[in-house]
Amino acid sequence: MSVEIDKYKFNTLVSDVKEIISSARQQAVRSVDFSRVQMYWHIGRRIFVEEQEEKDRAEYGTYLIKNLARQIEPEYGSGFSVRQLELCRQFYRTYPIANALRAQLNWTQYKKLISIDDGDKREYYELEAVNNGWNGRELERQVDSLLYERLLLSNDKEAVLAVARGQRIPEAPEEIIKNPMVLEFLGLERKAGYYERDLESSIISHLADFLLEMGKGFTFVARQKRILLEDDEFFADLVLYNRLLKSFVIIEIKTGKLTHQDIGQLQTYVNYYDRCEKTADENPTIGILLCTNKNDTLVKMALPLDNTTILANEYRLYLPSADELVKEVDVVKAKIAGIEE
Repeated sequence: MSVEIDKYKFNTLVSDVKEIISSARQQAVRSVDFSRVQMYWHIGRRIFVEEQEEKDRAEYGTYLIKNLARQIEPEYGSGFSVRQLELCRQFYRTYPIANALRAQLNWTQYKKLISIDDGDKREYYELEAVNNGWNGRELERQVDSLLYERLLLSNDKEAVLAVARGQRIPEAPEEIIKNPMVLEFLGLERKAGYYERDLESSIISHLADFLLEMGKGFTFVARQKRILLEDDEFFADLVLYNRLLKSFVIIEIKTGKLTHQDIGQLQTYVNYYDRCEKTADENPTIGILLCTNKNDTLVKMALPLDNTTILANEYRLYLPSADELVKEVDVVKAKIAGIEE
């Protein structure tokens, strides 16, 4: 007896079952991860409560943790070392309400979060890690590259937190796109310069990381998008789309100093997309010039006074130290303050 199988229906069945298995496994891993988070929170709470009963809490706390680790580490392993128990105590003191813990975050992510002293900054990264599904590596990179500080260069703190909390939708590209952008994930060797096509190829090879660095809501549309204007042929380096801003985003990559010709070229591409590609329900196209060096006065003079769609953003190919980034952010803030005055 032969049995005929509808191949399409069978393949759909296979796909659905695989999805069920994968989803169940992911949920199991998340459940285990969150159980670990809760365990460390309860340990931190127990240590803290014990300390509170002593007058000289700081001295007694050190003594308590060292002796506690000596008793439990041989049996339970390095996850209960002196350093780990100190982190448990810090974890409880940072998050004293158990219901405030988020099941989407694991212990690696919470360790990074409790290292942030500023409460608003910590809340921002906590919310963004949940909203964007960042893993531990992605959260660490965003903190180390000062994502929060770079966004504050062109936004006030309340606006940045409101977007993270889901209280408002970004309305301007500056609310999403950072300046400067840090592209250390491209893994390029340190040398004097690169061809633009090499930098573009490297971005395409690391597209997921690039979209993460760009900001919220970006998707890839095209590379070297051909634009034909009568008999003249042009190619836009990268075209993205942002679903939050409801706008096409055209990116031109420059490895040298920005010129007014570069700005004019990008403006042409933006005009083309506005007039020939975008639909009536979409917002004006955004153009971004990624460059290593820019003349702010040149950019201002080359664009209309009411310009809101052309951005000239600097990029860094290597991740500076935290101190170097803080100094750079402070310099830009001072420059902005001087312009406003």
